[in-house]
Amino acid sequence: MKKQKKKYSKPRRPHDRMRMDEETELIQRYGLKNKREIWKAEASVARIRNRAKKLIVATNEEKKAFVEKLQKSGFKVEKIAEVLALDKEDWLKRRLQTIVHKKNLAYTIKQARQFIVHKHVSIGDQIVNIPSYQVKVNDEPLIRLNIVLNNKKQISTLEEIKQEILPVV
Repeated sequence: MKKQKKKYSKPRRPHDRMRMDEETELIQRYGLKNKREIWKAEASVARIRNRAKKLIVATNEEKKAFVEKLQKSGFKVEKIAEVLALDKEDWLKRRLQTIVHKKNLAYTIKQARQFIVHKHVSIGDQIVNIPSYQVKVNDEPLIRLNIVLNNKKQISTLEEIKQEILPVV
């Protein structure tokens, strides 16, 4: 089996205070495990931007197909110039962890990550246990919780969890 290469690169200046503070704030906002996840997001956006740069001289059909693909992925772009303006936060907003939290399926962003890792989140019929999974626009309404408590009852909302754990007296 061939060893996979890294999909990111470390910062050139490892102890740059401004960058470190910004990364720490992103870790808090998006509930990331470590800074490597930020670096992976930066690398992914850089790949998209590089593809867009190559498409500047391409035909309109190729440009339109590329923009439509990004729109299906959930990025709000209308033309190639807007693709060049994408940043790592746009990528982080499309992660499964962030979307589970935004849909109020978890109280906190960290709880959203825990639900995903413990296989309590599914997209359609498929259980997804990768917090960094990039959610497409048409998959967003299919996201739901799959929590089964001791009494074998299927739970899919936070309100149901509250009622099971704290029964009304």
